Amino acid sequence: MEKIELGTPDGTVENIERLAELFPQVVTEVQDENNEIKRAVDFDALRDLLGDVAEEGRERYQFTWPGKREAKAEARRPIFKTMIPEPEKSKDWDTTENLYIEGDNLEALKILKETYAGKVKLIYIDPPYNTGHDFVYDDDFAKSRGEYDAESGDFNEEGGRLVANTESNGRFHSDWCSMMYPRLLLARDLLAADGAIFISISDAESRNMRNLCDEAYGAGCFVACVTWQNNTSPRNDAKGIPYVTDSVLIYSKNPGWQPLHLPRTDEMDSRYESPDGDPQPWTSSPYHAPSAKTHKGMVYAVQHPFSGDLIYPPAGRHWSHEQSKVLELMNEWAPYQLKAIDDVEVRADICGVAADVMPEIPAVILAVPKQQAAEIASARLNAGNWPEFYFTGNGQGGLRIKKHLDMTRGKVPTTLWLASDVGTNTEATNELKALFDGSAPFDTPKPVRLMRRILDIASSKDCTVLDFFSGSASMAQAVMEKNAEDGGNRRFVLVQIPEKTTGQFSTLTEIGEERIRRAGAKIAAGIDKENEQLELGAEPKSYPDLGFRVLRIDSSNMKDSYLKPGETTQAGLFDQIDNVKEGRSDLDLLFEVLPKLGIPYSAKIEERMLADKKVFFVDGDKLAACFDANVGSDTIEEMAKAKPWYAVIRDSSMAGDATHANYEELFRTYSPDTVPQVI
Repeated sequence: MEKIELGTPDGTVENIERLAELFPQVVTEVQDENNEIKRAVDFDALRDLLGDVAEEGRERYQFTWPGKREAKAEARRPIFKTMIPEPEKSKDWDTTENLYIEGDNLEALKILKETYAGKVKLIYIDPPYNTGHDFVYDDDFAKSRGEYDAESGDFNEEGGRLVANTESNGRFHSDWCSMMYPRLLLARDLLAADGAIFISISDAESRNMRNLCDEAYGAGCFVACVTWQNNTSPRNDAKGIPYVTDSVLIYSKNPGWQPLHLPRTDEMDSRYESPDGDPQPWTSSPYHAPSAKTHKGMVYAVQHPFSGDLIYPPAGRHWSHEQSKVLELMNEWAPYQLKAIDDVEVRADICGVAADVMPEIPAVILAVPKQQAAEIASARLNAGNWPEFYFTGNGQGGLRIKKHLDMTRGKVPTTLWLASDVGTNTEATNELKALFDGSAPFDTPKPVRLMRRILDIASSKDCTVLDFFSGSASMAQAVMEKNAEDGGNRRFVLVQIPEKTTGQFSTLTEIGEERIRRAGAKIAAGIDKENEQLELGAEPKSYPDLGFRVLRIDSSNMKDSYLKPGETTQAGLFDQIDNVKEGRSDLDLLFEVLPKLGIPYSAKIEERMLADKKVFFVDGDKLAACFDANVGSDTIEEMAKAKPWYAVIRDSSMAGDATHANYEELFRTYSPDTVPQVI
């Protein structure tokens, strides 16, 4: 009978398995300290396989700091934690797909990886800036002063320092890097193939954050470092040069990531007109492109239909279309033909090459006398709605092309985000005050407009957005507002450690949860007002998902049964008969099972009574789970008849030996495709 393994996967074991798929010859077996056989990597075999590529010496280009090795190991290390559901803290528990997780984000990322690996489109984080003080995220691998001094004194035989991170950087830089590194590694595992991470960071750690991301994501996945104008009113008595900007680093999961375009602005559209009566507004654009030397066949004369002069592209440039297309477009003004003329010297000079390497290219020449052509062209000019090619100066100027307004193509985002477009720190504080009756319960919120800008360029209508340093939950509000605007179904997953605060709320998580409730109510009120003003018979606007499920990270629901023989007692053995910790509910057990089966925490949950026992049905028929005591074969038979993908029951809750023996057999009889398991 298959038993569900608790705890998150061991990252080291996963990496060995990946390596074994590529190079099975380098994987061997060794005996550990408990005399158990386990898989390991034969590094000598790997070195032989890689040849000269294998790195031998210690001196190399790298970014490192005391504690880096342990920080990397921490990302791979399994934990025995679970998500405890908190329906009473949640909003719209039964229907929402949004999650708010209370707990350390390192643990949250490890647990989320089981279900969300490769499924998150967008990650935004605003990590704590390094001020030289202790972190709330008190990871075990932060170095003491003595450990730091010992590890930072790493020199080669000539007395040169082997690590790139010199002691002058200080142990707080090392602690901060050790705190961030495993979180960035795990975040990358969660990103979808077309996903990206956006990181708000100050100048104090922007260089180190860039180095960390280069290692975790690869330098080739660097997208941009955005400058955000977060302050428009610097203090006149500030020391030195006051900061009025912050940075937003952007890295993608894979190279080649492209942002979406921003919505069009009135200023952009005002550049398009229709002086010729064209039903679609347009703007004037040059009809030539660079690199004439490599496009010599696209450098030739075009005869002007009004003046009869020969027109060439500027020096170093060529016409934008092939000659057949130019001939077609010019025929809309007057009759044209291709005709060889003696202009090789002119064309060679434009290309910057010798005349003897220029190909023989005919010119686009009028097929009728110049006066007749001018009359035909003038009539076409006066008719309006000119051809795609047109001539400036009422037909007497140079050749241009009409570039029509494309309403579907927005504005390309740049690396400068002005306060007028995305808000400031002051605006963010005022937003909180507006929601919390004039008092901002959080000191450093981010403006919703900044979050909206990130969603505009990096999210799709149906995607998952993760913020694992969620603070005041600005991203949650932005996601709900964006969904209300475009009818999207974006889902947010927020993680925040329940750091103690002063004032009305005792923890940061209470602030975040209350903000989502109040922001959701404000959005709903706005939709209500819009619907009240609709004309009779008009389709009312629907509400986006304004709820959230609260989950709390805690130890496993199951008692520790991994004891050595000398650690057991008679009383302890009886205690293991019921392997569930006191105070844990059936719903708690269900949520520990979900990630083991790849079922998201947002899945819909239905309770049914089968033969007087409560059975959870999750995500339709994907999972049937029963954790009641004394479960008999009649309940299991009804579960099997429902034909779920998976079935789970407590091993210790089966009514007797007969039920235990019939568990798998009943599923083989009624639902052979179901995978029955126990915990």
